[in-house]
Amino acid sequence: MNAKLTESLDKAALAVGFVLFFGIMISSELRDSLGVLTGHLIGWLPDILPFHVVLFILAAVTGLYASLIQKYTMDWDFLRAQQEKMKKLQRNMKEAQLSGDQSRIQAAQTEQMKMVSDQGKMMQMQFKPMLYIGLISIPLFMWAYLYIGGHPNLAMNFPFWGEHAINTTVLGPILYWFYWYFVCSLPVSQIIRKALDIGSMS
Repeated sequence: MNAKLTESLDKAALAVGFVLFFGIMISSELRDSLGVLTGHLIGWLPDILPFHVVLFILAAVTGLYASLIQKYTMDWDFLRAQQEKMKKLQRNMKEAQLSGDQSRIQAAQTEQMKMVSDQGKMMQMQFKPMLYIGLISIPLFMWAYLYIGGHPNLAMNFPFWGEHAINTTVLGPILYWFYWYFVCSLPVSQIIRKALDIGSMS
């Protein structure tokens, strides 16, 4: 009974994550609704903290959540084994091509074809956590986007760059607020992963 309930909740969470992940790409109403709903939970933060600190908190929350999801939904031993197999295969293929040994080349190509199904499993394993992570990160991002849109005068002082409106672009489509979030999330995520001893493929 517990196994069936867990499986049902898992499927429901993935379905919601799928809807959020792709729905925000095509529906502005969904984006706005997510922002408004999330605002009821965290909309008070900018009243007591500078907005760049709020973005740092969001980066920490999503970093912790994403790290935990990846830790418990991904088979790191399998991923590392596949990475080693791929490296070995690439070495064998290169050596076979340099030596001109057609039998070794053919054997390497056959092995490469056998790994296609494993590559598909790896992609599925890496995509599943994205849907789980989206359950938290997408509503937070939609709230930040909506809040910034309603406060066009928000600005930050960046080291070496001076003060900039956070809803203007750094480079191409990258906005200053998203750049700041990204800069905050990198060290926070690394610290969390180190503290929780979360595996990596390296």
